[in-house]
Amino acid sequence: MADLKSMYKTIVKETFPDDLTITLGSEKLVYRKRQWELAGELKGLRYGENPDQPAALYELVDGAVTLGGLSWRMPGQGIVSSLSEAQMIQAGKHPGKTNLTDVDNGANILQYLTQKPAALIIKHNNPCGAAWSDEGVADALSKAFWCDRIAAFGGAVVVNRPFTKEAAELVAANYFEVVAAPAFEEGVVDILKSRKNLRIMELPGLGELDKLVASAFLDIKCLSDGGLVLQKSFQNRILTDADFLPAEATDKAGNTYIARRPSRQELDDLRFAWAVEAGVTSNSVIFARGGATTAIGTGEQDRVGCVELAIYKAYHKYEDIIAFKELGLTLYELKEKAKADAGFAAKLKDIEERARADKGGLAGSVIISDGFFPFRDGVDVAMAQGVTAIGHPGGSLRDWEVIQAVNEHSPQVAMVFTGQRSFKH
Repeated sequence: MADLKSMYKTIVKETFPDDLTITLGSEKLVYRKRQWELAGELKGLRYGENPDQPAALYELVDGAVTLGGLSWRMPGQGIVSSLSEAQMIQAGKHPGKTNLTDVDNGANILQYLTQKPAALIIKHNNPCGAAWSDEGVADALSKAFWCDRIAAFGGAVVVNRPFTKEAAELVAANYFEVVAAPAFEEGVVDILKSRKNLRIMELPGLGELDKLVASAFLDIKCLSDGGLVLQKSFQNRILTDADFLPAEATDKAGNTYIARRPSRQELDDLRFAWAVEAGVTSNSVIFARGGATTAIGTGEQDRVGCVELAIYKAYHKYEDIIAFKELGLTLYELKEKAKADAGFAAKLKDIEERARADKGGLAGSVIISDGFFPFRDGVDVAMAQGVTAIGHPGGSLRDWEVIQAVNEHSPQVAMVFTGQRSFKH
């Protein structure tokens, strides 16, 4: 058996057909396998999710779906699946499945963040940092990076505006696997190419994502027994602040509970966080403040556990940022030095105390949950960190109890319902 390190450098031979046709009743969807001529050789995907899995990418090239009278995405609207040689400005080791699905999930989130320059850093198909900013792509990318500097290592950078010199310098100073943008300003590619294995993708569709919001795609899930589940893709119903629903509920005794309406800034952050939520594995919660994520909890089995995980990560990342900016050390390096050096032990204690005092940078954040809060415990845990507004789908038998929790808190915390769930499995 080949050693794993060499497997990562090997292109796995695949024998998938050049075309694929899916028949849905009387309708057909025709797909073409994507391959690229790179360095004089025809190459498809490097490999699948793991380096011993053959894989192939297919682009929808013909056919249409009219099921249910809905608006479905059509041939010619591809972004990642239509990636061409010219758009692969630098192939690096040329992409595998996970590189492309990370960029694709970036597009999935960014379709709901078209009003401002926005940047995502995607890792293992989840955002580790996300931000949008009136100051431009570089500012958004910087904020996304400092949301979680540790997890950003080896991630995919995806933006919705032309990549600038300032953004490129941040990328060149750190390790990323992919940069995908609708365009690159003059001289930017030269800066990025200083990272020879960086995959640089120019995807014009990332600048036109607003055209996709009104349509869905055929979402196909494969079961481990070879079966399929077909569904309409998720579509975010929260496109403006006015789309949030008032948080109101009645208990069994007939008492009605109504939550405070969020402020304009809180609504802006809730809408931003709900857009990011569309690309996060459930159960998940997102803390955000000032148009940037402050913590992301993903893939937990229980709701309150997800909130607790996000908080733990926030404190941990906050300590690391202080250590890195002030001492030039990662948190792990500082902890190692603190074991043998009283001076570093004192510095570590000081950083930990500052993180607790600042609540891991979470104070003033809003929090979004992809599913309703079945009990008030998750809400209480979040509010203890200084959260000012909460958004979730609503629909729990205990919605009244959750609203009661925010109304009892001092200062009173705002709450709205999204009116839809955003699970992603």
